[in-house]
Amino acid sequence: MDYHWILAGSVAKDTTWGVITGRVQAEPFTYLLVSTDDLAGAVTAYVGEGTFTDDPIDTFGGYGVAQVPSFQKLLRHICENGYEHHVAVNLSLVADAIYEALTKYLRWDVYYHRA
Repeated sequence: MDYHWILAGSVAKDTTWGVITGRVQAEPFTYLLVSTDDLAGAVTAYVGEGTFTDDPIDTFGGYGVAQVPSFQKLLRHICENGYEHHVAVNLSLVADAIYEALTKYLRWDVYYHRA
């Protein structure tokens, strides 16, 4: 863990501590973003799966190179629906279970991104 390099340029460095740093290991993952649609009074989400790769990258912070099938289709959905750009990531393949839980039990509007 370290401080947040970008935020530390705007606020006191010691107030940005707690950022996970280093490369994410190459393996499959599930991603999820949950958001509120304040105009509709609803919770929306998108979920899908991909793979972190071993491709070279020169950067800092917590990072990795991700491969997501039909990525342009996902980006179109994100942009057209006004989603934020950060997602939660888990190094396992559990999108089916997440989708079922959010749609069946919580009745949320969830986009399941598949290739």
